[in-house]
Amino acid sequence: MKSILPFFLLALFWSCSNTAQTNPEQLAVINAEPIEVPLQNGKAKAYFASGCFWCVEAVYESVIGVNEAISGYAGGHTKNPTYEASNTGRTGHAEAVEVIYDPNVVSFSTLVDVYFASQNPTQVNGQGPDRGSQYRSIIFYQNQEQKDIILKKKAALQKQLDKPVAAEVYPFQKFWVAEDYHQDYERYNRDNPYVQNVSIPRLNRFKRKMPEVLKENH
Repeated sequence: MKSILPFFLLALFWSCSNTAQTNPEQLAVINAEPIEVPLQNGKAKAYFASGCFWCVEAVYESVIGVNEAISGYAGGHTKNPTYEASNTGRTGHAEAVEVIYDPNVVSFSTLVDVYFASQNPTQVNGQGPDRGSQYRSIIFYQNQEQKDIILKKKAALQKQLDKPVAAEVYPFQKFWVAEDYHQDYERYNRDNPYVQNVSIPRLNRFKRKMPEVLKENH
């Protein structure tokens, strides 16, 4: 169960984070050419990391035009990451979601707006009680157009907040699907204390910010 970690564990994770994000293998990921995922049956895919993937999955699945959001891992330098391995902070991966959407209904630009509206954009290496590099915020781009959209929106938000926005901007490389029990976790575990106290409130805060994009309002 996700929980608030003792300070000494936080320090350990942050130490691992620094190592994971600055070693040569990780720098190669950050500086790589992006891989573009082709449309499949008219559907596009986008990739976001923003703290606990249980929360992020639920947010995107509430958005009109999104067919599905899948929990997984992205942004790291190791192959076949697991939940346990990514939680060490040493794989370079962050908990992420693959958003499968209809670009004729919802744009990548709107999905980026959803991303920033559904988190604390200034929190570094985590969201809420989840801390460590595996919970850091990353937006993945697949081409120059997406990168330009992300950077423009990030710069505008930083100006609005007058604070640095924590989200990193990575070229998309590969998405690793998480273990089955993580998929649709919030939907099937409504009585879980973490879901009740963190996931659902986060989803509801987002809904209040962007009611115009919600499936329930269309």
